[in-house]
Formats: sequence, structure tokens, C-alpha cells
Amino acid sequence: MLGSVLNQVLLHQTVIGLETMTACDKYGIKPDMIIGCAGGGSNLGGLISPFMGRKLRGEADYDFVAVEPASCPTLTRGSYVYDFCDTGKVCPLAKMYTLGSGFIPAASHAGGLRYHGMSSVLSQLYDDGLMRAVSVKQTEVFDAAQKFARVEGILPAPESSHAIKVAMDEAIRCKQTGEEKTILFGLTGTGYFDMVSYQKFNDGVMSDYVPTDEEIAKALDKCPKF
Repeated sequence: MLGSVLNQVLLHQTVIGLETMTACDKYGIKPDMIIGCAGGGSNLGGLISPFMGRKLRGEADYDFVAVEPASCPTLTRGSYVYDFCDTGKVCPLAKMYTLGSGFIPAASHAGGLRYHGMSSVLSQLYDDGLMRAVSVKQTEVFDAAQKFARVEGILPAPESSHAIKVAMDEAIRCKQTGEEKTILFGLTGTGYFDMVSYQKFNDGVMSDYVPTDEEIAKALDKCPKF
């Protein structure tokens, strides 16, 4: 979990974005929107980094979207402050969007997206307005995942399904408005190890939990003060 927020991990993950960019260039595809799920940041950062380079150099423009669970809304409801990278408060401090290292998110099936903070690199990009973020509820994510599986024949991991949810929403919006848009999203894992969570969704026993402002404020209050 901690590894996803560190710079060297983000750098390693950029092979995802580089391969994606190469494929797009080979087939003459120019994405208008690039969507990735966001927990600690390595997944999203790996996908968007090469494209972000083009945007920063003025070579192209993209709409980057980070999708996070509503149960752990780091970017959309967190604060941009120095915080501990780990709950044990052993690792160095990092300036990042965070809910507080002591924040304990509600139990959810997107385990990889339950980290309290966001990569310093992605936090800076978000704070500079170079990308945006949205949060989605768990049941909405699994509904999108199931529809995707029925159409594409691929059972996606819950983490990846956050990006799928927003990509589907945007595609539907474009269909309604008549706008043409090339949407790129990261499908980063299969859901074959998550069959229990899919069963809970189908059985109607899966619930959504969104932390209150008071819960988030209480955790943020324990961040180091400077």
C-alpha cells in the first residue's frame, strides 16, 4: 500500500502509460479523456504520466480524471498538507492530499484504493488544476463492472471498475449530447479473486458508506502542524 505513493514506484509504473501511448500513436488514436482509479496513486500515475508530459510541454491536451471510492475520498475531500505516509508514523512526512494517517475507511471491496493519502506527484498535479477527481459509491462501481463483464467478457477487478464506472458515465453523456470523444481508461486487473464481493453485490447485501465531515476532520486534526 505504501509503495504506491512513493516516487520510485510511480516512475516504475510509467511503463503502463508508455506502452499505452505507443499503442495510441501506432493506431492514430488521440484520447480526449484519460481515466484511472486512484488509491495511493501508482495506478493512475503510471497511466497518465507520459501523457501529462505532453500536456505540460504544450504538445497536446487531455482531460485527466482520477476516480476514487466515496468511502475514502482523498482528493475530493482531503486536505493538501504534510502527513505521515504510514499509520505507524515511521516513514518520512510527505506533502499530499490526505484524510489523515489515522483515518480508517469503512470496509469496502476496493482494498487497493483504501489508502489515506495520495502520491505527492499526483497531489501537486491536482492542486495545480492539471487533473480532476471524482468519487463513486461501491454499489455503483459493481453495477458498472457487471455490465462491462457482460458486454466485454472480462471480469474486472473492483479497483479498475472505478475507472470503468466513470468511463461508462461519460460515454452515455456523449451519446445523449451527440459529442464525439475518445475515452481511455485503465483496466488494471481481473476480478477472479473477488468473486465473494461480486456475490455480495448480486445478493443485495453490499452497502455504501460515505464518511461524515466530522470523521474526516477528526482524522485530519491529528496531522502534524507546521
